[in-house]
Amino acid sequence: MKNKILITGGAGFIGCNAAARFIKQGEKVTILDNLSRPGAHKNLDWLRETFGSTAFEFLQSDIRDSEAVNLAVKNKNVILHLAGQVAVTTSVVDPRTDFEINAIGTFNVLEAARLNKENPVILFSSTNKVYGNMEEATSLMNESRYVYKDFKNGIPETFPLDFHSPYGCSKGAADQYVRDYARIYDLRTVVFRQSCIYGPRQMGVEDQGWLAWFCIAVLNGDPITIYGDGKQVRDALYVDDLINAYELAIQQIEITSGKVYNIGGGTENTISIWSELSHELEQIVGHKIKVSYDDWRPGDQNIYISDISNAKQDFGWSPEVGVSDGVKRLWSWAKSNRHLFK
Repeated sequence: MKNKILITGGAGFIGCNAAARFIKQGEKVTILDNLSRPGAHKNLDWLRETFGSTAFEFLQSDIRDSEAVNLAVKNKNVILHLAGQVAVTTSVVDPRTDFEINAIGTFNVLEAARLNKENPVILFSSTNKVYGNMEEATSLMNESRYVYKDFKNGIPETFPLDFHSPYGCSKGAADQYVRDYARIYDLRTVVFRQSCIYGPRQMGVEDQGWLAWFCIAVLNGDPITIYGDGKQVRDALYVDDLINAYELAIQQIEITSGKVYNIGGGTENTISIWSELSHELEQIVGHKIKVSYDDWRPGDQNIYISDISNAKQDFGWSPEVGVSDGVKRLWSWAKSNRHLFK
């Protein structure tokens, strides 16, 4: 039996890639998106051009509108809740809107699901920012990157929560609500604390989607500012691998229900945001890339690497696309779609 899938934020970067995967598989897909994010219209147009306007249902609505969410959730048996305010910097400037979208919007999705007789599977895209600045995870610095002193396998889900920045607080509140609705109301929820996700259809900007942003900036000859020393390390996960994780977690919901997973590239797919990425990009473009440096941004972690062992153990998932190969794929897509960034 085919699933009836609702994807909130389905015109976003991750959302449109997920929609494309499930449409190809013949699932009945509904996208809910307010199209406020730059690039969302372009991703929606791409889905329509690729699959046809009748291949999925589109609802231009906002997750802050509880009535609209109730209608969208009705009769769905899978919900990918991907909609949200995504930038720490934006949350610092406008914390109220950040809270209303991330915390109240998620609450609206959960309440709609609780009242839905289908008892849908709910996958929520949380963030590693719920761990805050992670002072307890002592790091050391070498020539090109920060490294953990103790967490050789990355940060586990048991690491203490420490919501830092309005964004960390709003996503952290949503993260815990999603988890608790499984405990209190027996909803089939799964929380993915996602690290750096990248890939095609990512319209990166300076404060979010940094891998794509650097590719786009280099292509357009735009100035690049590195906040901090550029040795900050992230585990990078190609978007196709993330959607593989979504699929496996849904298929094995008897195991994954009520659980929280750190999802990222893991220790095998790490890169420093400029001191190492610059070498990858300079090899691709064939020349040095000029950058300037500025102060660290609020809530920025000098290193974050996910321990993904629980995802491997519970539903047999691991990344397939290495970070070097993934960056080349992202660059190739961006170069072929330069018209999208004008």
